[in-house]
Amino acid sequence: MTLEQAQTGEKLIVKNINDPQMRVKAIRFGIMEGVEITCMEKLPFGPVVIRRGRQELAVGRNLAQRIAVELA
Repeated sequence: MTLEQAQTGEKLIVKNINDPQMRVKAIRFGIMEGVEITCMEKLPFGPVVIRRGRQELAVGRNLAQRIAVELA
């Protein structure tokens, strides 16, 4: 599944980021393969809010569609 398909409150592990340019952008925020994240909130027609450690990030839907995740 992709990050966009995740449900609020789910703990996830990032499996793959399909787009090389998006991968570079995600790495800047500490999001890479093998990292555990939590889906905090999904705003309607807006970003997916995730938490990694104590940091929360709003990930745009375009990027969220390219991040493959699985349940932790």
